[in-house]
Amino acid sequence: MRHFEAVRSHIGSMHELRHNDPYLISFDLTLPHERHQGIYLAELEDESGRRYLRISTPVGPLAGADPRRCLRFNWEQRKGFLAVADLDGSPYLHLCENRPYELLDAVELKRLIEELGELGDQLERIVAAGGDDL
Repeated sequence: MRHFEAVRSHIGSMHELRHNDPYLISFDLTLPHERHQGIYLAELEDESGRRYLRISTPVGPLAGADPRRCLRFNWEQRKGFLAVADLDGSPYLHLCENRPYELLDAVELKRLIEELGELGDQLERIVAAGGDDL
């Protein structure tokens, strides 16, 4: 997986893509108990031209989220971090992970998608229930 087209080809062979733009694809990850989690993959480039794959999943609306708890969550996490991105024109919390392509293979990509999808689903249920775990 050295570039975004390799990722697109690999993911497209396993999942039906909802978005299929030049540097953004998305699909629904099937989880236990008939749940689904939207997964977004995008290509990023840093100042030196190094390219990364960002894997993200929406967690819930930013409105009502305590920023201190979000930052505390980021500090305690071993994988993934919370960020804000627009979803249908509204600010939304996303759980993200960035990986350089040279450290990415099919097994690692699958593992990251599954871990972020499951954690994102757990966080989404907490946010939707108004829980204070986040």
